[in-house]
Amino acid sequence: MPSLDTAQLVALAGALGWASGIRLYLVVLLTGLAGFMGWVQLPQGLHLLANPAVLGASGFMVFIEFFADKIPGLDSLWDVVHSVIRIPAGAALAASVFSADSGAMALVAALLGGTLAATSFTAKATSRAAINTSPEPFSNIGASLVEDTLVPLGLWAAVAHPFIFVPVLLLVLALSVFLIYICWRFLKLLAVRLARIFSGKSDPGSPRAFRLKSSPAEPDPRA
Repeated sequence: MPSLDTAQLVALAGALGWASGIRLYLVVLLTGLAGFMGWVQLPQGLHLLANPAVLGASGFMVFIEFFADKIPGLDSLWDVVHSVIRIPAGAALAASVFSADSGAMALVAALLGGTLAATSFTAKATSRAAINTSPEPFSNIGASLVEDTLVPLGLWAAVAHPFIFVPVLLLVLALSVFLIYICWRFLKLLAVRLARIFSGKSDPGSPRAFRLKSSPAEPDPRA
């Protein structure tokens, strides 16, 4: 089983950081399983992930997260709880790729991995919050299944095709920033409308307000 070259290590560090912001437990399980089964020779800093106890714990959490992430409302609560876990974990996993070889590279990987995890996590959390404004559950389930697919696909591509994965990751990063901007604007406007409604003010975006604004003024009978 050949060891990973430099391009694969760099791509793997990026994939671990990015994917941790979306599915941390799945990342730990798949990475550890790849080392345990001998599919990939993991860097020394990631050998702990192949420990059977770690595999069992991460597998259990993957099972829980699979269902929790597909229930509208609960998925956003799950994201809030894990906001303090996924980002530092993504930084730590990315740093572990180089921790046994170079302290400087490990620090750089930690910074980049944490940034990637924060970006993917924020894009996931804001888009899910926007999706949850819809009463039907199917868009939520569909988005969750897409994430379930992208994480293993990204980890595989980082090792199998690192020179393709890195530019694709940069494109995904740019799209994530754009998605965060769009979803944040939508949620901000929604919050303003809800605040006006609960404060007793008329909602300028409602159909009734539009009709009142569009109807001609009635003549004053005293004129």
